[in-house]
Amino acid sequence: MTEPTVIEHTRTNTGPTLPQAPVRDILERAFAEDAPAGDITSQVLIPAQARATAVLNARVPGVFSGATVFRDAMQLVDPATEVDLLVQDGQAFDAGTHLARVSGTARSVLLAERVALNLVQRMSAIATRTAEFVRLAEGTQAQITDTRKTTPGLRILERFAVRCGGGANHRYSLSDAVLAKDNHLAVMTGGDPAKLTGLLLAAKAQLGHTTHFEVEVDRMDQIEPVLAAGVDTIMLDNFSLDELRAGVAQVAGRARVEASGNVNLGTVAAIAATGVDVISIGALTHTVAALDLGLDVELTVG
Repeated sequence: MTEPTVIEHTRTNTGPTLPQAPVRDILERAFAEDAPAGDITSQVLIPAQARATAVLNARVPGVFSGATVFRDAMQLVDPATEVDLLVQDGQAFDAGTHLARVSGTARSVLLAERVALNLVQRMSAIATRTAEFVRLAEGTQAQITDTRKTTPGLRILERFAVRCGGGANHRYSLSDAVLAKDNHLAVMTGGDPAKLTGLLLAAKAQLGHTTHFEVEVDRMDQIEPVLAAGVDTIMLDNFSLDELRAGVAQVAGRARVEASGNVNLGTVAAIAATGVDVISIGALTHTVAALDLGLDVELTVG
């Protein structure tokens, strides 16, 4: 069995960046799905020599994500298409802001339009939602992170968008870290909590020293047996606020404390105030609605 490929996000002085190869693969698959034999509408309606300039407009305020994805989508269809990115990834914008301008053959712009918009609308929605959670957790030590509840095939884009919104990424895949959840513990212990520490210690002994080990608990009485195994992070799942505060006090720095479950815009500030280190939120990626961005033709020349 070959080792899994872990895709790392990088950050430059201007913000997070995306690796080109996996993005190109996503775009190629998207265009193969959307235009397997070209765009017959434009082919019969638009002269081959017609050119168009179009503007990516924000119809609502938000945080931008997917600038280079939008550019690459346009230029994958036609490398000669000119794309001027007017707003950078991670930058907040108001309604009415021009985010990018595109110039090229009209057929190319129209063929690329939907794929480019679909991706940038979803990515910007995720960045905007993440920024809301991050703002509500300000003044605490809690870091807002995503989960693996992402759209299959689009994880690298969606998790990049979380970073554009000021959040952080949890483990990228099942291959990256150990995270023992309730079902793992149920199978391991057979319902006998007395076995938990020993089994976790045996599991930890199989790991290299760089592999992160996290365990999820859903009851207060599980905390001490898990900590006794020397785990790196303990996840308190669906704990009440009082239980979170008590759990943080009980852990007392022996491991990082992650809160998960029942996290929304109405609860995140109070959860962050309990002293947890991490708040993981599936809703950053799995329930967002596309942000209202539009590509409007500004000028056509026959």
